[in-house]
Amino acid sequence: MADFREQPLPFLTDETPATAPVGGKQPSYIADHRQRLRARFMGGGPDAMPDYELLELVLFRAIPRRDVKPLARALMDRFGDFNRVITASEARLREISGVGDAVVVELKIVAAAAQRMARSKVMKSHVLTGWDALLDYCHTSMAHRETEQFRVLYLDRKNTLIGDEEQAKGTVDHVPVYPREVAKRALELNASALILVHNHPSGDPTPSQSDIDMTAQINLACGALGITLHDHLIIGKSAELSFRSEGYL
Repeated sequence: MADFREQPLPFLTDETPATAPVGGKQPSYIADHRQRLRARFMGGGPDAMPDYELLELVLFRAIPRRDVKPLARALMDRFGDFNRVITASEARLREISGVGDAVVVELKIVAAAAQRMARSKVMKSHVLTGWDALLDYCHTSMAHRETEQFRVLYLDRKNTLIGDEEQAKGTVDHVPVYPREVAKRALELNASALILVHNHPSGDPTPSQSDIDMTAQINLACGALGITLHDHLIIGKSAELSFRSEGYL
């Protein structure tokens, strides 16, 4: 039987003397609640828990002795779901009362782990035959960002992913992209093909005219060098748009 009892945590927490329980002890009802949640998670996995309870499990390490349910609820109310909480910017997270350094660190560790796992499924793999894994990675990395990000996925002659690089960051509705820099980097990596990816923080993946024009410019620059532009993906909150599938390429 697993031991779910609380252990002392010798690292940063978000409990100050003003907010910690009197005497530094955790009330028994909190310990019991945490034990039940952990047992349910171990027994049924994440599918057995709503988002706010999964979030509580993450918050346990950052706030070891206080009730974290109100904070989990506040985070869910502000951001909407588990994914949006862990990918929210540090500045926005700190707007929530009770969020300090330890909470931010724990949330960002979970976000980084999710991205690493998704990325491992596509790196050094044949991208065109593993399209679903590529889309999962793009959504995990970019769907909930609050500003636009433009990434380029570089492929070798076998369409194996050899590079995944951020080319630019932007504002909520614009990101500067330089076609010559994209083509230059492809030559440096000896890439034979590439896929463009950027997100729309609005959630709507419909391309703007500037998206279409920029893609045409990159396609022209790459074509002159014998480099194939396979696709340009626009990632929204819950859907994506493929330039290739929609006839823009």
